[in-house]
Amino acid sequence: MTEPDYLAIIKERGQGALDIKMGIEMLEVSPQRLVARMPVEGNTQPIGILHGGANVVLAESLGSIGTQLHAGPDRKVVGVDINATHHKSTSSGYVTAIATPVSLGRTLCVYEIVITNEAGQRTCTARITCLILNKD
Repeated sequence: MTEPDYLAIIKERGQGALDIKMGIEMLEVSPQRLVARMPVEGNTQPIGILHGGANVVLAESLGSIGTQLHAGPDRKVVGVDINATHHKSTSSGYVTAIATPVSLGRTLCVYEIVITNEAGQRTCTARITCLILNKD
């Protein structure tokens, strides 16, 4: 049995409005690993560095997508906890996020998301917990 083309599934479904506004581009997608990038430009604080909230949006997008792919199309997903530690600021280029599961369960999924700048330096580490629910 072959693995589904998760990236094609995500592209067919389309992105949410916030992901589009943030410029998030999905590069690799599966329940086991998600990779995306986001431009710094347009997502900065008034002083010109990447806004910490932008990191959280990127992290939540990846964790939620990974959980939804794990849960399947007949279930729905909601985030219940997210945290982020900002290690280093960045003011240009792109940041890249890699999300890997800590736990993929029947009702809870936890992902760790590592965000790096173009030099490969870690700028943020986030963790998200998502709850898997039955569709109404």
